[in-house]
Amino acid sequence: MARKQPKLFTIQEANAMLPLIRSILRDITDLAKRLREQHEVLVQLQSGGVLDAMHQEEVDRLIEMMDRGQEQMKEYEDEIRKLGVEIKDYFTGLCDFPSMMNGRIVYLCWRLGEKDIAHWHELDAGFAGRQKLRPETANA
Repeated sequence: MARKQPKLFTIQEANAMLPLIRSILRDITDLAKRLREQHEVLVQLQSGGVLDAMHQEEVDRLIEMMDRGQEQMKEYEDEIRKLGVEIKDYFTGLCDFPSMMNGRIVYLCWRLGEKDIAHWHELDAGFAGRQKLRPETANA
């Protein structure tokens, strides 16, 4: 089966999408933090060995809440994916927008809290390879 070509964003298109992406990523980061906290409580409760009925009820309730949270996270992931954006870090709201630069596909890189898209990186470079967009590439 042929692999679907990713949607390619211009910097202007990606920046125009940021209000929506920002809203979804706030929900994702909040949910990711809540799921991590719930997991930590679950580990603590289960680390004591045999649980009494009250603690077992708490474990069951936490597991149910985490299951619902994971379902919600999948919905957020699908929403972002349908927009053509890739989530890279659920806790910081880091995401990438596929783009064309100098005849090759790269990622425009943005993180929750940043005003606009000001960085890019090669497909295999990741966050550590982020480079500042130069004025001549900002109009690509």
